[in-house]
Amino acid sequence: MGNEPRRKGRPRSFQARAGQTGIRAVERALDVLDALAGAEGLTLTDLANALGQSPATMYRVLSTLEARRIVEIDPVSQTWHIGAMAFRLGSAFLRRSSLAERSRPVMRALMQATGETSNLGIERDGEVMFIGQVETHESIRAFFAPGTLSPMHASGIGKALLGCYSDGALDRFLRRATLDRFTAMTIVSPDALRADLALGRARGWALDDEEKATGMRCVAAAITDIYGEAVAGISVSGPTHRMERSRLERIGALVGGAAREISQGMGAPAPA
Repeated sequence: MGNEPRRKGRPRSFQARAGQTGIRAVERALDVLDALAGAEGLTLTDLANALGQSPATMYRVLSTLEARRIVEIDPVSQTWHIGAMAFRLGSAFLRRSSLAERSRPVMRALMQATGETSNLGIERDGEVMFIGQVETHESIRAFFAPGTLSPMHASGIGKALLGCYSDGALDRFLRRATLDRFTAMTIVSPDALRADLALGRARGWALDDEEKATGMRCVAAAITDIYGEAVAGISVSGPTHRMERSRLERIGALVGGAAREISQGMGAPAPA
C-alpha cells in the first residue's frame, strides 16, 4: 500500500528525483547532435561557442561520436557534420509506424498531380517536424530536410493539425505559444488564427499563404488514425507564381484526397 508501481523500462532501484534523472555527458552529446542537425557544418570553435563549452570538452564528445559514425568531419573544411549512423538511428523512428511507408506512394502521386513538392509532417513539442518529402523536378522548389522544425501557426501542416484540436486544446496551445511574425502575411493574432483554422476546417484544407516565407505557399490536410485522431499532415508547397490562387481549390482537393487515402491506410474509417 502506498508504494508507487515501478515503471516498465526502468531498473528496480530507480527512484525519480527532481534534477537527478539526467546524465550530463549524454545531455552534452545530444546538444552537439542537435546543433549539428540544424547547421550545414560547424567547426570545433563554432560548436564550442554555440554550446558555451570549451573546445577540449567538445572535442571529446565529437571523438566519441565519430568512433560510432554518428558524426563525421570534413577533412578539407574541418567542419563537423551528422554521420551515417545518426541517419540509421533516426530511420528507426520512422520504422516505428507504417506512416512514412504508407505515405510515400501517395506523396509521389500527389507531387506528380500538382507538379509541386509533397511533404509529410507530424507534431513534436508544439512544432511541426517534417519526416518525409517528395521533391518536384522544378528548379525552384521548397525543401524541408527530415527533422526540420516549423512553427505550427505559420505552417500549412501545422494549421491543418491545429484545426483538429478541440476548443480546450486550442485554448491551451494559444496560451503557451508565441505567435512569431515571419513575414507581413504571418497570422499573429489568436482571434485571427482561430478564424483561419475555422475556414480551413470548412473547406477541408489549410493554407500557408506566404506566412513563413515570402513567395511560397503551402496547402495541407490532416491524416487521421483508426481512432479518428490527427496524427500527421500532408502538404504540397511551392512558389506563388506556380501555386496561383486560381489553382488552390484544385490543389486543396488533391491534398485532401491524399490525406484521406493515407488515413484509410492507417485504419481510419472511410467517409460516409
